[in-house]
Amino acid sequence: MDFFRGIGMFIIYIAHLPSNWWTLWIPARFGFSDATEIFVFCSGMASALAFGKIFDLHGWGMGAARILQRMWQVYWAHIGQFLVIAVGLVMIQNSGYLSACCDLTQDYVTSLNLWHLYTKTEQALPGLLTLTWVPNYFDILPMYIVILALLPLIMLASRVSVAAAFALSISLWFVAQFDLLSLPAEPWSNREWFFNPFAWQMLFFTGFAFMRGWIPAPPVDRRLVIACAIVLVATVPFAYFRVFSESYWDVAWARDIREAIKPLWIKTEFGLFRFIHFLALAYIAWVAAGEHGHRLLGHGALWGRFVQIVQKVGQQSLAVFMASLVIAQAAGLLRDMVWGRGEWIPQILSNLGGFLALIAVAYVVSWYKSQPWRKPPAVSPGNAPPTPASSGQEGPKAGAPAKAKVREPELV
Repeated sequence: MDFFRGIGMFIIYIAHLPSNWWTLWIPARFGFSDATEIFVFCSGMASALAFGKIFDLHGWGMGAARILQRMWQVYWAHIGQFLVIAVGLVMIQNSGYLSACCDLTQDYVTSLNLWHLYTKTEQALPGLLTLTWVPNYFDILPMYIVILALLPLIMLASRVSVAAAFALSISLWFVAQFDLLSLPAEPWSNREWFFNPFAWQMLFFTGFAFMRGWIPAPPVDRRLVIACAIVLVATVPFAYFRVFSESYWDVAWARDIREAIKPLWIKTEFGLFRFIHFLALAYIAWVAAGEHGHRLLGHGALWGRFVQIVQKVGQQSLAVFMASLVIAQAAGLLRDMVWGRGEWIPQILSNLGGFLALIAVAYVVSWYKSQPWRKPPAVSPGNAPPTPASSGQEGPKAGAPAKAKVREPELV
C-alpha cells in the first residue's frame, strides 16, 4: 500500500507542475482513472488500519471523536496550504521581480484563479473557512474531509450489517450521479466541487472494506488477469488524447463514443467506468506485487533502496501531498525564470528536483514523528552523565526493579 501510494504522490506532483509535458505520460492519459484514485483508495485502506480498531475497541463514540480530530487536522492543513500558496504567489507577482529579472509577464495568481481572495475578500474569506470556496487546485483535501465525516455513518450502518454499510455508500454514489447531492465551490457562481465527495466516497470505502475484511481478497487467477488487461487496453482509444483529438489522429468514432459515454467516465461524479478501470489496474498491480508485496523485493540492492524510498513517501502521504502543491508552483516559477518551459533540461530538472524535494519532506516528517528527543542522548564512554548517586541522590538498590518510564501521549 505504501509503495503504490508513494507512486501516486509522484504522479500527483507531475500533474500539478504547471505546463509540464511529463503529464503526457502519466496513467491518466491512457485510462479513465488516475493518481487521484490511487490516493483515495489507499486513504481508505489506511483509514481502516488507523481508525477501524478504535471503533472496535473503544466504541462508536470514541471512534467518531477520533475522526473529528482528524478532520480538524486536515481542515487546518488545507487552510494553511491555501494561504501559503495564495499569499506567496501574490507577493512574488506584485514585487515586479519576475518581469524585471526575467521579463516574465504571466499572471501566476490568475492561473490558479486566486485574485478573488483580494478582490472579493468579503466573500472569499468566509468561503475559504466554510469550504464553500474551493479553487480546483485545492480540492482534494476538502473532499477528504467530507469523506472522513461519512466514516462514522458507515461504521454505524455496519453495526446493522455489512450489507447496510455497502448500501449506504452505493446509494450516496448513485444519488450523486444525477447531481442531486453536491457542494458549492464558489459563493459568486454556480460552480460545484470538482471532486464530489459523495461520489468519490465509494472508492474510499472500497479500500476501507478490503482492509476491514468486508470484501475478501480476489483470487490470483489467470482469467481475471486477462480480463483486467482487456479492460485496460480497450479503454485506451477513449482516454488517450492523440486518438480522438482533432489536432492529432482524429479518430471520429472514438471521439463520438467518448462523448456518448461521458457520464460513465466523468471525474467530478466519479463515473462507473473510472471505478471499473481502477479496479482492473489495481488487481493487476496487486498480482504483480504479490501477497504483502513480496515480489517488490529481492531484485538487488538498488531496486530495494528505490522501493524503500517510495514507501517512505507513501507513509507520509498527507505531508508530501501538501508540500507537493507548494513545490510544484515553486519549481514551475524557477523553470519559467530561465525560459525553460519548452526546453528539455529545465523540464527534466523541475520534475526530478521536485521528486527529490518530496523525498526530503517524507524523511524529515518521518524523523519528527519518531520523536528523537525522547530517546536517550548518545554519550561517549569518557563523557557519561552523572549517576543518581554522584548527584546527591541514592541510586536503586542492586536487584531492585527499574521504574517504568513515563511517556507523554503521542501526538498524531
